Amino acid sequence: MSKRTRRVDHWKDPAAPKPTSRKTSASVFVRDDVGRLLLLRRVDNGLWTIPTGGVKKGETVGQAGVRECREETGLDVEVTGLVGVFSTPDHVIVYLHGDRVDEVRQPINVCLRARVVGGAIEPDPKEAAEVRWVDPSRLDEYPIHPALRERMDHGLRTLEPFIS
Repeated sequence: MSKRTRRVDHWKDPAAPKPTSRKTSASVFVRDDVGRLLLLRRVDNGLWTIPTGGVKKGETVGQAGVRECREETGLDVEVTGLVGVFSTPDHVIVYLHGDRVDEVRQPINVCLRARVVGGAIEPDPKEAAEVRWVDPSRLDEYPIHPALRERMDHGLRTLEPFIS
């Protein structure tokens, strides 16, 4: 995915293109000692999100979440639990090279709870334009895709895992 120039997310859009693939990703829901949530601003669409990325062959979902957080934010995390599994067909992602559609993905995301165990905030400029800790009461001030906001809201509401 590193060579993709643009990503367009569709949410509950009957005009969205039909998926050509279905892939698993891992995301990490990380809060600091005062309850702020770790967010990053994606370079491919400008939206804010929690650290997220594809699960590679030969790694577990937990390993993928830890790796993605380190790559995108510079922080080392330890998985502490499960926020949920999010697989709704309402979310479709179109990946483009210029004007050419390369892939239309219906994601399956496993969102993990994690805590920081080391590292320092150092965004990878290929993946994150910015990384910051955000008070949950201020999330409405950030452009966040509804599918990602659903994960965040569930993680903030409860410790019970969600399966969709």
